[in-house]
Amino acid sequence: MVETLSIAVIGAPGVGKTSIIRQFIYNDFSEAYTPTRSRYVYRPSVILNGNMYELKVLDVPPISSFPASASQEWLDLRCRGVRNANAYILVYDICCVESFEYVKMIRQQIVENREGSSSEVPILVVGNKRDLQRQRFMPRRAVSVLVKKTWKCGYVECSAKFNWHVVLLFKELLGIAVARGMRQNHTSTRLQGALQRNRCTVM
Repeated sequence: MVETLSIAVIGAPGVGKTSIIRQFIYNDFSEAYTPTRSRYVYRPSVILNGNMYELKVLDVPPISSFPASASQEWLDLRCRGVRNANAYILVYDICCVESFEYVKMIRQQIVENREGSSSEVPILVVGNKRDLQRQRFMPRRAVSVLVKKTWKCGYVECSAKFNWHVVLLFKELLGIAVARGMRQNHTSTRLQGALQRNRCTVM
């Protein structure tokens, strides 16, 4: 039996959520910016200790707030499945402080509104556009300390454009999920893209 792990990818407009997902699954990047207007689901497969799992990656359009209730979630098509996700990737642009403030707000709302113990929900904060390092609004170390020590979340920086640390961030998230018991039986990770049968990513 194949277990499914649902991951919601959330961020402000233009931070590169879709680009990160498409680099991970398709090894593809487009210079043209196309806003995410509706929720889209990707389903790469995952191999954990020789056992196959499925990832359900939700590419979530920008939302004004994390759904506070199940009814609010189902009233907004963009939010379907967000409350019950097994893990979260919160993406911001390292050159845009407003996108970081958005992630800060969404992370706090996840903690406040998730059913059950929110401390067990893996959250990975991802700083995208590392290729624009010289334009960043805050030193990497300062952000990392804030996210890891204060927010108690994982932190990775990547460049979707150059496919730098993209596989690493998914590996990091699964590592957090494993450490917090979000999967039932198995530990070490290796990833295999499954949207195209002949395409794979091995970690």
